[in-house]
Amino acid sequence: MLNHFARYLALVGALAGLLTAAPAAAQSLDQLSGSEATAGLKAALDKGAASAVASLGRPDGFWANPKVKIPLPENLQRAKGALKLMGKGREVDELERAVNRAAEEAVPQSKQLLTSAVKSMTVEDAKQILRGGDDSVTQFFKAKTAPQLTERFLPIVSKVTAKSGLAQQYNSLAGQAAQFGLVKADQATIEGYVTQKALDGLFTMIAEEERKIRANPVAAGSDIIRKVFGALK
Repeated sequence: MLNHFARYLALVGALAGLLTAAPAAAQSLDQLSGSEATAGLKAALDKGAASAVASLGRPDGFWANPKVKIPLPENLQRAKGALKLMGKGREVDELERAVNRAAEEAVPQSKQLLTSAVKSMTVEDAKQILRGGDDSVTQFFKAKTAPQLTERFLPIVSKVTAKSGLAQQYNSLAGQAAQFGLVKADQATIEGYVTQKALDGLFTMIAEEERKIRANPVAAGSDIIRKVFGALK
C-alpha cells in the first residue's frame, strides 16, 4: 500500500512540475532581443511575400482565384449585356481574361522590391509590426513598395491591354467621362484600373499568409518564426 501511495505522490509531483515549467518556458515579446524579433519577422515576411508572388505570378493565379480575380471596370460590367447584343461578347470575354493575365505577368516584378523592403527593416520597425494588428506586415509592405510597384506593373499591364480594341474604346470614353465625374478616377483607364487591382490582389495574398503564420507559427517550418510569433500568443 505504501509503495502504491509513493508512486501516486511521485506522479502528482511530476505533473505539477510540468505545469509549472510550461509558463517559464514560454517567452513574451518583451523578452525577445531586438535581433531575434527582427530575424523572425524578416523570415516571416520573406516567406509570406514569396508564397504570395508564387501563387499569383503564374497562369490562372488571378483568373482561377475568386479572392483576387479581377472583374471588368464597373461601367463595362454594366454594359456587358448590351455589348454582347451588339456582337461584342467575344471581345468582352477576351478582355476580362486579358486583364487577369496582365496581372499574372506583372506580379513577378514585385519580388525584388518586396525583398528589398524586408532587408531595409529596422529593429524598431520589427517591434512595431509585431505589436500591431493582424495586417501590420501587409501595411508595412504597402508603405514601402506600393508606389514603386505601380511603376513596374503599369508598363506590363499596358502592353497586354493595348492588344484589345475594346480596351482602347473604353479608355477613350471613360477618360472623357471621368472629367465630368461620371466614371471613378481609378477606372478612367483599363491599365490603371488593372494595375491597382493587381496590387490589391498581391497585398490580399500577403495578408492571408500573414494570418496563417500568426495563427499557427509552428506550421511555418522555421525555428525563429515559431519563437517570435509564438511569443505573441
